[in-house]
Amino acid sequence: MNDISLHDDESSNARHPKNIFSLSEYLKRFLLLFILSHTATGSHSTSSPKTFTRIMNTKSIDNSLSQTTPSDVDMGDANSISSASSMATNETSFFEAQTVLEPHVARKKVLVTGGAGFIGSNVAEYLLDRGDDVVIVDEINDYYDQKIKEGNLELLKNKVEGQEGRLSIYKGDICDEAFMLDVFEKEGPEWVCHMAARAGVRPSIQDPYIYIHSNIRGTTLLMELSHKFGVKNFVFASSSSVYGGSSSTYFSEDENVDNPVSPYAATKRACELLAYTYHHLYKLNVSALRFFTVYGPRGRPDMAPFKFIDRVSRGLELQQFGDGSSSRDYTYISDIVDGIVRAIDRPYPYQIFNLGKGDGTSLKDFIGLVQKHTGKKAMIKIPDQPGDVPYTCANVRKASCLLGYEAKVPFGEGIRRTVEWYKHAFEKDMLEICPERQANGLSRSASLVKIQSTQ
Repeated sequence: MNDISLHDDESSNARHPKNIFSLSEYLKRFLLLFILSHTATGSHSTSSPKTFTRIMNTKSIDNSLSQTTPSDVDMGDANSISSASSMATNETSFFEAQTVLEPHVARKKVLVTGGAGFIGSNVAEYLLDRGDDVVIVDEINDYYDQKIKEGNLELLKNKVEGQEGRLSIYKGDICDEAFMLDVFEKEGPEWVCHMAARAGVRPSIQDPYIYIHSNIRGTTLLMELSHKFGVKNFVFASSSSVYGGSSSTYFSEDENVDNPVSPYAATKRACELLAYTYHHLYKLNVSALRFFTVYGPRGRPDMAPFKFIDRVSRGLELQQFGDGSSSRDYTYISDIVDGIVRAIDRPYPYQIFNLGKGDGTSLKDFIGLVQKHTGKKAMIKIPDQPGDVPYTCANVRKASCLLGYEAKVPFGEGIRRTVEWYKHAFEKDMLEICPERQANGLSRSASLVKIQSTQ
């Protein structure tokens, strides 16, 4: 018997499914869900006192921290810095007041959607290495080079060669009800790590319907199946894009993020609201993870770190928006995977976590590091266009307190590792990249790109 199950759903290749709901129907449903979520009084499921002393949802966190968010701090004033330090201490104490869940350490069977992609394949690799069984569902779409995704799957298959039942791979659309029902019936996963999504801010403006289909309908179907099949914990990828036009320096989970500035961000926020609804109705344990610009080996070619390395290596022009002083929070893949697995192992009833490095890197330093590790000088063009918000990064105190999360890889080391992988991948003919066709702006984090109204 083959140790790796391969399944292919040929009917999932259509770009726009015939059964997609009308946009007006979606908007009506979203409005209802939004009202339900924002009128919730915090009546949550009650865990055993041995497990939890206090269960907080994001609205109760909003109320408790509304006067102490770091976004209100003027970081350039000495008195404000002292105040910020005090507020940080209060915020940490607030999270520590909740009983932290001990991790579930027994062997698991984990469904990883998007398991052929960048983050999903790295999570799957980590789970297999520690002894868990993994079920992958991925449609292998053409958002970027499919060769990269197929290579990720080959890596995983080689890792468990000869180990029967460790890895099953299903190729199909997470929005296909019959297909996903078949996966749950055959595999019976009790843990779900939902990383599949349509990514990218700018492409979502050009084609919002496919984002609504894949991100909202797909996530809803997975939560529906999860509660019906008794899944113990449902962890899914949200995004720092939900912070949209926030003027905060440190993005914190307690911020109001109900004004998304792109369809992509709107779909991610809608999924967070739906997740609360499924927890409230069915006691489904759900954690939403807001990622901050993930990069590293096997990374998405549409993201700035990969693009910079690729273009500098090949002597192509880079566009630098602004004077290079704008700063972003870039998070190395192993740190993100660590945060995801910590969330999987700790079935909190309902939580939202930022996962980032917790400090920023300026665009100028970013380019300098790429030049250093590629050994080549960047060809920089500065367009006549303003730069982004000066400084933005993740407040990760909540993830630190409740998950034990801490980013460990400095940006310089992460870029060095990524450059090494890039060189090896091209030597082995693993990459065929055309950055000119990639989605997002060269010098901008995909989650933080500015969207301007045309009216």
